[in-house]
Amino acid sequence: MQADKNKVEIFSQKENIWHGLTLTDAAIEQIRSLVAGDTSMLGLRLSVKQSGCAGFSYVLDKVIKSYPSDLIYEHDGIRLFVPIKAMPFIDGTELDYVREGLNHVFKFNNPKAQQACGCGESFSI
Repeated sequence: MQADKNKVEIFSQKENIWHGLTLTDAAIEQIRSLVAGDTSMLGLRLSVKQSGCAGFSYVLDKVIKSYPSDLIYEHDGIRLFVPIKAMPFIDGTELDYVREGLNHVFKFNNPKAQQACGCGESFSI
């Protein structure tokens, strides 16, 4: 029996079971610090956008309002908001906060990322 090459399967984001995201202690402390410095802030939103030479880049934004399409990951009192449309690209990602020389940056350890551009600003899956 030969598979039908023209068959299209339906993918439902709401019915999918997500593995979620994890945060390192350093990421938790940094988000906690950011929220403590701004009383209007609920947490951070992690999403992706088409960008860069590899295809996608991560976007972190301050959250002052939650949306119905957000999945919310809460740990030790901090919240990470993720638009459900971003989950196919970042499901299983670990968010870390690291010091690299004089710079302090959030780092994304994404098991789905197959390639990254030379400057590390974008990835592909």
